[in-house]
Amino acid sequence: MSIPSPEEIRALHEEWAPTPEAFRSVHTHCEIVWRIAEHLIESSRLDVDVELVRAGCLLHDIGVYRLYSDDGVLDHKNYIRHGILGHEALEKAGLPETLRRFCSHHTGVGVTREDIVRQGLPLPPGDYVAETLEEKLVMYADKFHSKSRPSSLMTPDEYAAHVRRFGEEKVAAFQELRETFGDPDLGLLTASTDVLEGRAA
Repeated sequence: MSIPSPEEIRALHEEWAPTPEAFRSVHTHCEIVWRIAEHLIESSRLDVDVELVRAGCLLHDIGVYRLYSDDGVLDHKNYIRHGILGHEALEKAGLPETLRRFCSHHTGVGVTREDIVRQGLPLPPGDYVAETLEEKLVMYADKFHSKSRPSSLMTPDEYAAHVRRFGEEKVAAFQELRETFGDPDLGLLTASTDVLEGRAA
């Protein structure tokens, strides 16, 4: 399988972003998620396909662009759809299913068919759950940075408290990820995320 380079992925972001602000928000977030994943790979000595994880991190939120209106307003109501929209966009671009799954299988700690039915989510019925170690790592790394709170990283305990509203089984799923990958050193990561977000002195 041919894995696109960071430069090729950036070009996709630039092509699909409706505004420079949308590009900065989404692409910067994807880069930060990669920094977090890279840190976890090194600190926990994870045996994963590093190039695949990097591509997955840089692509996972690319469907968010399809939720922006022409004047740059984000459709928050349908945000849950950004994963499948990214999957569809990468399919049209000719990227393989292995890469497309990083889009559709990273939301929360996994979205199940039961979640969709119980919550009435605007998604085609199915299980959107990370399966491979690489998919799980991208999903996990994504939990520590949010585009809605760009000025700080979220701690593992903060995310566990956040996900509790969706059920104790989601907390347990997150805890399993913590045990697999370890906790990121957010103090160590803050400087590099500040640079990416343009806050460095």
